[in-house]
Amino acid sequence: MGPEAGVVTAPRPAFYAARPGGWRDWWTILHPPYTAWHLSYVVVGATLAPRTDGGRLVATLVAFFLAVGVAAHALDELHGRPLRTRISSGALVTVAAIALCGSLALGLVGVGRSGLGLVVFIVLGPVLVVGYNVELFGGRLHSDLGFAAAWGAFPVLTAYFVQAGRLDITAVLAATAALALSFAQRSLSTQARFVRRRALRLDGSMTLRDGTTVSFDEQALLQPIERALRWSSWAMVLLAAALLAARV
Repeated sequence: MGPEAGVVTAPRPAFYAARPGGWRDWWTILHPPYTAWHLSYVVVGATLAPRTDGGRLVATLVAFFLAVGVAAHALDELHGRPLRTRISSGALVTVAAIALCGSLALGLVGVGRSGLGLVVFIVLGPVLVVGYNVELFGGRLHSDLGFAAAWGAFPVLTAYFVQAGRLDITAVLAATAALALSFAQRSLSTQARFVRRRALRLDGSMTLRDGTTVSFDEQALLQPIERALRWSSWAMVLLAAALLAARV
């Protein structure tokens, strides 16, 4: 037997996680499929508005990328190191603060064009980012519904308001759809994270009605879940692209 016989290799903490170290850690904490998925909600909200201004859409995308893609994920990694990166705590705090400030600055610039009502979104955004990822308020925001509201409904409503200066039934229906999709995403990803990050070994079997026994392990459990997550992220990006193309 070789020297590595019997050694259990820990799986990657996420299906999109790169090998630890260097720039790869920064790629990993961006959660690329999920960041693209939630930025797609920004495009959906903006393109469903009566009119879509390209400059406002770009600014909203950049603001959400900084807040969700960078700040939120940096704080999440700071809180418990779920992705097992080697980025220092100081670097994570610094990046999160700069990204969040940049997002807020873009929002404040937008008040002059979209109206004072945008201030509500500017205030609520950091509360959701910090409250969810650092589990403030007793962790009340860190729930399936909290995730769905913060990363699904909120981007749609904000992007719509930036374009229209108001909300209406179209915005509410689209935000509800994003809430439901994000709720489904959270349900799937929670199970995948649990298996990848906490399970040491999974050995099981299933007995079918005809008496056949089917064995399964962690990969058999993870594969359909993560395939659904991968294709759902692509589906949302393509849907957002289609709505944008229709507007162009």
